[in-house]
Formats: sequence, structure tokens, C-alpha cells
Amino acid sequence: MNEADRDARHQARMQRKKEVIDQKIGAAAAERGVLLVNTGNGKGKSSAAFGVAARALGHGLRVAVVQFVKSRTDTGEEAVLGKLPGIAWHVMGEGFTWETQDAGRDAAAARAAWEVAAAYLRDPGVGLVLLDELTYAFKYQWLPLDEVLADFAARPAMQHVIVTGRAAPEALIAAADTVTEMQPVKHAFKAGIKAMPGMEF
Repeated sequence: MNEADRDARHQARMQRKKEVIDQKIGAAAAERGVLLVNTGNGKGKSSAAFGVAARALGHGLRVAVVQFVKSRTDTGEEAVLGKLPGIAWHVMGEGFTWETQDAGRDAAAARAAWEVAAAYLRDPGVGLVLLDELTYAFKYQWLPLDEVLADFAARPAMQHVIVTGRAAPEALIAAADTVTEMQPVKHAFKAGIKAMPGMEF
């Protein structure tokens, strides 16, 4: 097969692919807020969510970030995004559970964070609510999943929500519009490299 034939075959394949993709794009006509879940044991769940937050800000949406477990306020994402107009940033966790070792305190922090989040979920002026590491509130039974899902369902029609964290429960996955499960292949920590600023926080 000569180069001209290869080019012609490639063009024909791409034309067929374009027709299929154009049909799918044409069929997706609904406009409403979406519920996105980033879960799994791999790195990047929160990082991906913060990238979407930057995108939303770029389109003029107001963004609210509520962090449920993390307690540090020196992260690179907060240093940049948290200072931008149009975003509200709430670090409301008490830290990792193996550090706090206090289930009651962790549950109280999760409840306080949820009250802040729920207020944003009722505000039609907020275009994106990012609930970082919310899934742990279900794993440790700090919050009832039914209550959270009901608030998601009752939110303003055009409001987007992102939930991050490992072990997303099946009911949350079922309610979500988009779910990404991140799986680890390699991680520097397992090779003895400590968490590096700019990469891990």
C-alpha cells in the first residue's frame, strides 16, 4: 500500500468517526448542572477537581470549595485559586483520621462543613460546589448519605457539584452524572519519596 492509499484510508476512517461523534454531540441537547464524582485509590482526585474549578472561574461561574478532611491551609491550589475573585474556600477538616484519633471531633467537623456546603447548594448564584474528600464522611458515618443526596437533588438546576474521595458509595455513584475512578499504577511515596510541594500539596 502506497502513501496515497494510506492517506485515503485514514481520511475515510476519520470521516466515519466524525459522523458518529457528531451524532452523539447532536443528541446531547440537555443543559443542566451535573454531579461529578472523582473516586478510587489513585492520586489526582482533588487535583482534577481543582482544575475544573479553575475552568469554571474562567467562564465566570462562582465557585465554593469545602474541604472535609484536609486541615492544612498552605496548599498550592488554595494559594492560587483561593485568592481569585468569585471563589469561596473553606478548609474545615481536622486532618487525617489516624492523626486526630477522635471520631467525635471528626464527626462534628464534618457536620459543620456540611452546613456550610448545604448553604451553597441552596444558592443559585453559585455555579460550582466542590466538596473535597466528602466520601470519607460516608465511610466513617459522620453524615447520612440520604440527607446529602436529597440536598444534591434539590440544588439549583444549573449548579454543578464535584465530590472527591476514595470508596464512593454505590448510591452516590448511581446519583452522579459522571464518575471517574482513579487507580494507582506507581506512586513516588512507595519508593521513599516524601510528599513534595507543588506535586502533593
